[in-house]
Amino acid sequence: MNGSSRESENAEDDETEIRTNERYNLQPRPKIRVQFALAQSHKQSMTLPKTHAHIMMTQLNIKDGLKAFGDKGDEAILKEIKQLHTRQALMPHSRNDLSYEERKKALRYLMFLKKRDATIKSRGCADGRPQRVYTSKEDTSLSTISIEAMMLSCAIDAKENRYVVVSDIPGAFLHTDMEDMVRMLLEGTLAEMIVELDPTIYRKHIWYNKHGKPMLYIQLKKALYRTLQVALLFWRLLSETLQEWGFKLNPYDKCVANKIL
Repeated sequence: MNGSSRESENAEDDETEIRTNERYNLQPRPKIRVQFALAQSHKQSMTLPKTHAHIMMTQLNIKDGLKAFGDKGDEAILKEIKQLHTRQALMPHSRNDLSYEERKKALRYLMFLKKRDATIKSRGCADGRPQRVYTSKEDTSLSTISIEAMMLSCAIDAKENRYVVVSDIPGAFLHTDMEDMVRMLLEGTLAEMIVELDPTIYRKHIWYNKHGKPMLYIQLKKALYRTLQVALLFWRLLSETLQEWGFKLNPYDKCVANKIL
């Protein structure tokens, strides 16, 4: 009785599905559905191909990046670190000169590698999330250009047939001095590479954790990407510089500056 009732129920479901599909001109549902999970298995004995990696993970962390790109990855990281050293953005500190609270507040320095065309690019940034605990939004928030101001500016450019130029400022944030006391911790490969740039400055401040990993505390002298106050500091510097060059800030949107030539 149970077997016959189940068969009848399945038959009714099939008929209902066929009628519904015919009514809306839909294809019948496949009976066997194969679903693939994006998450990787935690079992060591089972490895799944990361078919989504090229879509969701366009960049690699320093450990995976060095494995994937080898010497080219080293060169890309060294180039990024050298920029910080050349612009005098870092001041090393000895671990013994810092209190426990100061060491606890130190931000981590993150480095990512990605392949662009035939070259390997590295991008470093600070992990500014711990700053949210002791930093208010009023001290770091910055308004961006409004949609209305941008559209009106584009309309004026088109109406008056203006010559439009788009420019980029290399290492934009590194032009700005850091106002607050912000410390950062370089670990492992990053600490070793910056010591190679100038051993007389950095080597005496290197220390090793219990796993033998080299560590270096530094103070940020220049604004670094992903610290909470970096956008506000750069906007202040840029707006002051533009006003020195004769530009006038729009009273309705401070992110728009104009100058009549």
